[in-house]
Amino acid sequence: MVLWSDCASLTGGVLELDLTVDTVGSLIVALEARFPGLGRLVDQRMAVAIDGEIHQDTWTSTIRPDAEVFLIPKIGGG
Repeated sequence: MVLWSDCASLTGGVLELDLTVDTVGSLIVALEARFPGLGRLVDQRMAVAIDGEIHQDTWTSTIRPDAEVFLIPKIGGG
């Protein structure tokens, strides 16, 4: 998984991780457990791109074990 550069302040500079998770919700929980505050940041301000498909505001989206996952800023609209 590749994190958005703004996450570096919460991860001590780590921007790439290997995590075993099966949904966006379990990803958020795992990030919060490893880096306090990061799960909340992801939940509130970020989207999760899974194999090129952007998922916003959904904890139930599936993440396959071999999926390419990127955390990116949520897309605003208006």
